[in-house]
Amino acid sequence: MNIMKDFKKIFKNKRIFLTGHTGFKGAWFSIILNIFEAKIYGFSLKPKKNSLFNDCSLEKFFFRSVYADIRDYKKLYISIKKFRPQVLVHMAAQPLVRLAYKNPRETFEINSVGTLNVLEIVKKLKFIKNILIITSDKVYENRNKPVEFIETDKLGSFDPYSNSKASAELITTAYRESFFKNSKINAITVRAGNVIGGGDYAEDRIIPDFFRALKKKNLYLRQPKAIRPWQHVFDPLYGYLILLKKMLKKEKIKSNEYNFGPNKSNFINVLSLITKINQKIGNRIKINIKKNKKKENMENTVLMLNSSRSRRELNWKTYCSINQSLNLISEWYKNKKKKGNIYNFSKNQIKEYFSSIKTL
Repeated sequence: MNIMKDFKKIFKNKRIFLTGHTGFKGAWFSIILNIFEAKIYGFSLKPKKNSLFNDCSLEKFFFRSVYADIRDYKKLYISIKKFRPQVLVHMAAQPLVRLAYKNPRETFEINSVGTLNVLEIVKKLKFIKNILIITSDKVYENRNKPVEFIETDKLGSFDPYSNSKASAELITTAYRESFFKNSKINAITVRAGNVIGGGDYAEDRIIPDFFRALKKKNLYLRQPKAIRPWQHVFDPLYGYLILLKKMLKKEKIKSNEYNFGPNKSNFINVLSLITKINQKIGNRIKINIKKNKKKENMENTVLMLNSSRSRRELNWKTYCSINQSLNLISEWYKNKKKKGNIYNFSKNQIKEYFSSIKTL
């Protein structure tokens, strides 16, 4: 079966509650769900002026879009209760490592307590049977060794961001084991690699930093040798769709946690990534190495994921090589600069991606 038709058949008119819908990944997921004609209720902070959400004027595609803080338990409870979703996808987060050093308490509150709020509401309302919680590839205890983390590896790392997301994983496990077993509630966590794509404007993320640097023609890299599992945003979102499909069809899901990382060829360092995308735009930027003596702001230098469980149990795989990913990103920014219809362009990129997937 054509996968676009298959997903549309599954998601059409399904009520999906999405936290973090104004964020980078949430906005892309909203476009995808809109293509498949789902009824989406968004709950998130107001979108920033520069955002994919605003670029594509996404608010009109939601059943309802509520701008509120995930820590606002009362407002979140009322919103979920009124909408009565069939599926809840929790993406709302403080997603930046360096910002977490500056505001650790806020990061823990958003990433850990925010997840706690979602799970407690699900426990109280009882009618929601399917929850997908998006955490991070950084949840693992990382000793900067060249190993690919699997889902059963030890959680927890030294920096506040990673630890806050590992805490969200542990909180989910506690609720799953203590409250959800008898209710037959699916509470699945997913851990994606370093996601890249068009429409990302976040501070301290390398692709947005690169495009911001076009004005000054100079880019300073903090950790040029840091290896990351780079992947285009479409690949993990495709994995999330597979899990949601299984949930809605009441199919058995074998595991509670899944990694969604790229192929090994995408495990390259920051300098290699930026060199490649710089070449695609005609080497318009001078790449410099920034000396960072502040140990507290240093991130792990090696991070790799093993996604064999997702491939084996979900029949999922990545479709974007590093070059394909950078081509998609470069073309998106070119279209944005030309002031084309960026929503239609984004939607067409999604459709072209799914056209490369023959069967599920």
